[in-house]
Amino acid sequence: MAEFKCEKCGETKEGRCKPKKCPACGEAGVMAKQEEKKSSGCGCGCTCGSK
Repeated sequence: MAEFKCEKCGETKEGRCKPKKCPACGEAGVMAKQEEKKSSGCGCGCTCGSK
């Protein structure tokens, strides 16, 4: 799943598709996809790099 953030109020929402409007403020066309967090490969999501 991707995470989308409202460029107006900062509300975030997870989903497969980009929301047409913000669920918090109702503004249309302001939801932007956030960069996915890159994992180091250890499986815990940290940046330690150990496996």
